[in-house]
Amino acid sequence: MDSYIVDDKLKKAWGDICKVLNKDQDDLKRDILNHVGNKWSLFIIHDLGVDGRMRFSKLQQQINGISQKMLTKCLRELERDGLISRSVYPEVPPRVEYELTHLGKDLLVLVTPLWSWIAVNINDFHDARSKYIK
Repeated sequence: MDSYIVDDKLKKAWGDICKVLNKDQDDLKRDILNHVGNKWSLFIIHDLGVDGRMRFSKLQQQINGISQKMLTKCLRELERDGLISRSVYPEVPPRVEYELTHLGKDLLVLVTPLWSWIAVNINDFHDARSKYIK
């Protein structure tokens, strides 16, 4: 079987990842990967990273196609895992704002190259899809 990971640093990093993934708390790791890796969570992380602190309604406006229910669910999951913080201000009506935590900013730094890779290769994706026959 061919290995695509040829750089020694990458091989070591992958080995370390495999060790961690095979340790305790597999359910927690799977849960975090499932919701951090979903498209809506990545859009939330991106928008809060680019625009900073935001209210729920502004986030919903910025993320095209997300329902109120899905945004609520994703925000709760991201808050639960410490990636975003939620601030409630005692006003009438109450004002609630969300922002990235330090952990969330670290995640943003890691997923930015993925967004960049998609942008650089978007024409290749269009070509592949136009050639795909169902």
